Amino acid sequence: MIPAQRLQLETHAPRQFGAMLRLAQSVTLERPLTHLIDIRASQINDCAFCLDMHWKDAREEGESEERLYSLSAWRESSLYDAREQAALELTEAMTRIADTHVPDDVWQQARDQFTEDELAQVVFAIVVINAWNRLCVSTRVEPGHYVPGMFA
Repeated sequence: MIPAQRLQLETHAPRQFGAMLRLAQSVTLERPLTHLIDIRASQINDCAFCLDMHWKDAREEGESEERLYSLSAWRESSLYDAREQAALELTEAMTRIADTHVPDDVWQQARDQFTEDELAQVVFAIVVINAWNRLCVSTRVEPGHYVPGMFA
């Protein structure tokens, strides 16, 4: 169990915690893209635990340090292909939904890169990481305790 300063959700809300895990596991998207989505949303949301977890998993699965440490400046980098850029743009818009309301051009860019089935998976991947970020930040889940693959 990962320490949390405020509340251990898996202890006090095990059904809901389990449902979140099942939702996360239900997303069928290629892992490298999922890692980019998870890390970028976690950067925006300042979720230290999720950054620690997803960075470690991405590295364990072969993602390069260069692509990971450049992620917050992805628009300025040639390290990400058009598909990844569209997913990152949508990630930022959905993560900042109160400010952006997901503009039509951002949505269209994603539609141009993904089939509708794939886009649905991208949307759920973004929703899942934003939900986890809110749970982990609110309960102050502590970074540094995660071991790659421990929730697989």
